Amino acid sequence: MAQSTSAAAQPRTTSPTPQPEPHARRWRGNGAGFLVKLALMAIVNAFGVLVILQAWAVESWWILGASVVLLLLADIVYFSKRALPLKYLFPGLVFLFIFQIFTMGYTAYVALTNYGTGHAGSMEQAVDAALIQDERRVDDSPAYPLAIVTQEPDVVGFAINDEGVVRVGTETEPLTEVEDAEVAENGTPTAVPGWDVVPRAELYADAELQETVLSLRVPVSDEADDGSIRTREGTRGTIYQSSLEWDPDAQTLTNTDTGVVYSPTATGEFAAPDGTRLTTGWYVFVGFDNFVRAFTDGNLAGDLLQVTLWTFAFAALSVLVSFGLGLFFAIVYNDDRLRGRKVIRTLLILPYAFPAFMSALLWRGMLNSEFGIVNDLFFFGAGIGWLSDPWLAKFAVLFVNVWLSYPYWFLVSTGALQSLPGDTLEAATIDGAGRWRKFQYITLPLLLVSTAPLAISSFAFSFNNFTIIYMLTEGGPGFVNSPSRLGATDILISAIYKISGVSGGVADYGMASALSIMVFVVIGIISALAFRQTRKLEEF
Repeated sequence: MAQSTSAAAQPRTTSPTPQPEPHARRWRGNGAGFLVKLALMAIVNAFGVLVILQAWAVESWWILGASVVLLLLADIVYFSKRALPLKYLFPGLVFLFIFQIFTMGYTAYVALTNYGTGHAGSMEQAVDAALIQDERRVDDSPAYPLAIVTQEPDVVGFAINDEGVVRVGTETEPLTEVEDAEVAENGTPTAVPGWDVVPRAELYADAELQETVLSLRVPVSDEADDGSIRTREGTRGTIYQSSLEWDPDAQTLTNTDTGVVYSPTATGEFAAPDGTRLTTGWYVFVGFDNFVRAFTDGNLAGDLLQVTLWTFAFAALSVLVSFGLGLFFAIVYNDDRLRGRKVIRTLLILPYAFPAFMSALLWRGMLNSEFGIVNDLFFFGAGIGWLSDPWLAKFAVLFVNVWLSYPYWFLVSTGALQSLPGDTLEAATIDGAGRWRKFQYITLPLLLVSTAPLAISSFAFSFNNFTIIYMLTEGGPGFVNSPSRLGATDILISAIYKISGVSGGVADYGMASALSIMVFVVIGIISALAFRQTRKLEEF
């Protein structure tokens, strides 16, 4: 009896219900999901291994290391029974790392270097470029019978007859021996396996090919000091060598004609004792010099200050004026007593329907001082320089940007007005509040709660509105007596574009990256402060 009582007192243990195996891990039934996952992961691994091998081939160790880590993480996440949320988050995290974190990190790295025109490669590349630029024909060089050869896609090279041995090379590949080649009686190669020999008549008829041939240099070997083969008439090739000699141990370049020795400097250049420098250098770490130079360089700091002030004014005025104009039209055409509201609203949002770059180009033609329709119709043909006078150009840019952006605020304000609580406005009317007081103390505060975040984003967009500036004025008119390429209507983003050298001229990627970092910080600070004020509006 006691045994039965004690047995009854003991809790009954129940075995946990076995959890069904996920469909993606089954081989039967819905196990097709496992096969699909296996196939997709096979493709991912194949692509990852390809990237790793390519990074190994070009000795890009950072990319190689990151690729290995990401590939291992992908396999762990998708073949593990745990970390279920990561299976959905991992692709987004990878793209965030590649397109955001890596981009910002690389921009910051470039900002700490002197990367730009004259400093665009490593020291080894700078040495090769210096040797190439200083090449001249060797006096006792033999004249090799030569043929122009091509290979798809658009590869042009030389085939020379070196004492009965045909050798072929291109600008990037040094001369190598080719077997089973055919030569004419005068020694010129006529058939080269794997290459198409260009007939003499075709060469003489193609001016573009002639320019390519005259500028082409084919390295004799992997050693830059051995010189290269060049031709002046397309039938004979001679050796060109540089008067500079590279000493890899001392890391110096010596001019064999004058005996001048060029040594590397801390700024990534080869300099002689008398201060003369070679034109080609390499990029080096310069710390915060680019940031300091933005405020202290006499050729750039003053212009950048004017550009910065105009950027803030342009962004702030664009938001305030377009918001005010859009809100005004929204209030006017929100009145039920107004006839034809739908048609008028449609006409008001038409500027928002056109692409911004096309509208800017259209206004550029309309504001032209010589044939623009604005001067012809509204100012009786007066030659007003809307785009050539600094202040008028600023007004034109601001006007066009407001014309493009006020429909957005018109739509936003219309929707916000229609969502306002009617009982609150009705109570204010009963209390005797007029239209202005209702707008000042009820309508506007409630509108700002919903539109303030949009105003912050609009400010950031206007701060970086490259399209309207470049398409309408290209940043001009330029500053008078200024060595920089900046102009009166340039904002920071267009100034960065010009300084980077993408549009031509001298490139300074280090300075452009430094300015990009500063713009990012400024917008981040302004946005943080503005959102803080937005929370106060919500509490109010």
